[in-house]
Amino acid sequence: MAGPDYGALGATFKITRVLQVISLLACIGMASNFISQMVENNDTPSKELVGTLSVTCIAILYCVISLILFIDNAMPYLLNTAIDGLMLIALTVVAVVIGKPLSYLNCKVIGSASVSESAYQLSAELKSTIQNKGAGNIQYSNWIGANRTTCYEMKAIWGLGIALCLLFAFSAMCSVCLWRRSKSIPPKDMA
Repeated sequence: MAGPDYGALGATFKITRVLQVISLLACIGMASNFISQMVENNDTPSKELVGTLSVTCIAILYCVISLILFIDNAMPYLLNTAIDGLMLIALTVVAVVIGKPLSYLNCKVIGSASVSESAYQLSAELKSTIQNKGAGNIQYSNWIGANRTTCYEMKAIWGLGIALCLLFAFSAMCSVCLWRRSKSIPPKDMA
């Protein structure tokens, strides 16, 4: 990837953006798969997953556009810093909402419960469904504990969300440094 030559700082910014895109693609893939499964079962997807998918789609669009602007040396660095901060806030909310019930869940024990524990869990889920009056709504906290694979995949989304928070904080700091550097020394174009 060509672009302005800001040395290690410019390379760090590009690498951070690429890592953000990879993490966001993984989150989008897993969240959209879960939403697809819910829709196939004629259920309304949970708000938590729809929110996660919405935020990650907006974030990946922003990452790709900002990377193109950086490569073309047309990046408004202060605006980029502000948007990175907004993405950090949005992804922090996603990580907290997704992670709150997950933090109490031990994926290893799902599916290995005794008959009495399984019956208790089934009665709790039936009670929740009846309280929703069969509206096809899925309780996120019940759904994540349905099977071991779902639990692990949701924990992966949660972990990637936390990693994305760190990456967006880091790219915001890089953006401020790039702004200061662009004001003092014009970049050397790499042709």
